[in-house]
Amino acid sequence: MKTIATIEVAASCTPILQEVIDAGEAERLAAALKVIADPTRLRLLSLIQAQPGGEACQCNLTEPLGLSQPTVSHHLRVLREAGLIEREQRGNWAYYRIAQDRLAMLCGVLC
Repeated sequence: MKTIATIEVAASCTPILQEVIDAGEAERLAAALKVIADPTRLRLLSLIQAQPGGEACQCNLTEPLGLSQPTVSHHLRVLREAGLIEREQRGNWAYYRIAQDRLAMLCGVLC
C-alpha cells in the first residue's frame, strides 16, 4: 500500500488557469486532487463539516457511509496524512475536523 505524504501547497500558489505551473507543483496538486477524488473521502469531508462545531467523532461516521469501521479509518487516515483533516484523541474516541487552511489553499489554486 502506498502512503501519501503530507501535501505542501504554497501560500503563494496562483490559480492554475492564470499562469503555467512547474512540474513539481503539478505533482503536488495532482496528489492532493487524487486524495479528494475518492467519493467516500468527499463524503467524509462533508459529513465532518456538517457536524455541530465542524467536528465529528469517528464513531458517528460509519453508519451514514454504510461502511465498516476499518474502511472508514483507512479513508480518514489518507485524508489526515494529506493534511486535509485534523485528529484529536479524546479518551477512546478520535474526533476529526477539516483543516480549513489547507482545503482553502487547494480551492484557491483551482478557482
